[in-house]
Amino acid sequence: MPKLYAEKPFRFARQLFADVFVAAWTAAWIWLGHRVFELIMELATPGRKIEDAGNGLADNLADAQSKADGIPLVGDKLGVPFGKAAEAAKSLAEAGQSQQDVVHDLALILGWAIGGIPILLALALWLPLRVRWVRAASAATRLRRRRGGVELLALRALTSASLRRLATLPDDTASQWRAGDPGTMDSLAALELRRLGLRTRLTSR
Repeated sequence: MPKLYAEKPFRFARQLFADVFVAAWTAAWIWLGHRVFELIMELATPGRKIEDAGNGLADNLADAQSKADGIPLVGDKLGVPFGKAAEAAKSLAEAGQSQQDVVHDLALILGWAIGGIPILLALALWLPLRVRWVRAASAATRLRRRRGGVELLALRALTSASLRRLATLPDDTASQWRAGDPGTMDSLAALELRRLGLRTRLTSR
């Protein structure tokens, strides 16, 4: 099971705060992006009214054409103007629909851009660090319990600890590590565990 949080209180609090902050940041920008989408979509209201009016007028004119066509002898000629007017009304309805499509596309693009870009930036900064820590801490936790894990943790400490931390170790640390001194191994392993915010109690040897 992966190690999601540190065992040391201060490191745990930092990680928990960062996770909550990223979650709140994501939720806030999702809400804002959706709100922008809704506000821009209000611009499509005239287009909907034009479409409804055009469709309604087209239906009425088509009905009038049908009735005119039923008049004996002159019905065909009387119905032609109504048919042309119905086609014009349909064109008006299509223009209203086109306006709505343009507004919808604009609202979608701006909504995604305003909401998505800040979220992606936050994830790009937070997620790699979080995943890297989880993988390292999970491996260190397994090594802490595994036979021979102390030696591997000690080796890791020598290769990854900062020079400032290494400078705090006794002068003979390197030679003692090469000699396999248990106390030195424990100190180096503890140094690596502290770096990850994990307990330094070792159960492997």
